[in-house]
Amino acid sequence: MSPAIAFDTLAYAKRLKAAGVPESQAEVHAGAMVELVEDRLATKLDIENVRRDMKEMEMRLVIRLGGMQAATVAIVAALVKLL
Repeated sequence: MSPAIAFDTLAYAKRLKAAGVPESQAEVHAGAMVELVEDRLATKLDIENVRRDMKEMEMRLVIRLGGMQAATVAIVAALVKLL
């Protein structure tokens, strides 16, 4: 779970009220907005975790492809001996 993203609901609600939105609606809108922001935006930690996971996956792919390449060379060498 991601740490909370800093979203100032009070300041947001005040801006809405200043623009003419009734207080009760401004507060509900601010609450809904913070839920949306926290649910949909990635934190720096989220991005670092994805980068780490991608590096691990890259390493596994390099190892797997190296094994496939070695097997291919061995098969070709065996076929050359048969000819």
